Amino acid sequence: MTAFNPSPKQLTIIQSLLFALALLPFGRLFLFAFTDQLGANPIEFITRNTGDWTLYFLCLTLAVTPLRRLSKWNWLIKLRRMIGLFAFFYATLHFTTFLWFDHFFDVSEMLKDVIKRPFITVGFAAFVLLIPLAITSTNGMVKRLGGKRWQWLHRLIYVVASLGILHYWWMKAGKHDFEQPIIFGVIVAALLLMRVFWAWQKRSKANALAGTAG
Repeated sequence: MTAFNPSPKQLTIIQSLLFALALLPFGRLFLFAFTDQLGANPIEFITRNTGDWTLYFLCLTLAVTPLRRLSKWNWLIKLRRMIGLFAFFYATLHFTTFLWFDHFFDVSEMLKDVIKRPFITVGFAAFVLLIPLAITSTNGMVKRLGGKRWQWLHRLIYVVASLGILHYWWMKAGKHDFEQPIIFGVIVAALLLMRVFWAWQKRSKANALAGTAG
């Protein structure tokens, strides 16, 4: 693939376009809410929509590094933080819908529901694990934690994505509709396997060099 290195001005334009595009699903929900287009069950529509977009952005976040390595477009890494924060944004909307419309901000009743229903338990766990990732997304936090500890912490995104898919799977199980959870699962598994392969390849090369030096 031909190398493409945008100038700072071009990168700013790309980031601005990405920001605007990432807000479109929220804008659509906002418009639908004020024009009475959320269907017969507005709460379900909002819940499903925000949950879907959380998974979309989680998959996009995980895809940035493989795309960067395959395309040699190193500047893509500068988009990852924004994409990850939009995953958290839609996850927060998803959780807020659950807390607000299902439990009217009654935290004790919400926690009882979390404990009682397994698919909500794993979804809640995924959201809780996303919080430290969002908090530590700044350059300042990277410096405070140190690069290696920051990287180890942010590998939790694979756990978050897996729990999110399991949450979706159990939610769909009642309707025996597993097509979308399977698609998400295959995407996340493929992205994880790519990383595992590259890590194994890097370790093999290091061992080979050590053997040669010895």
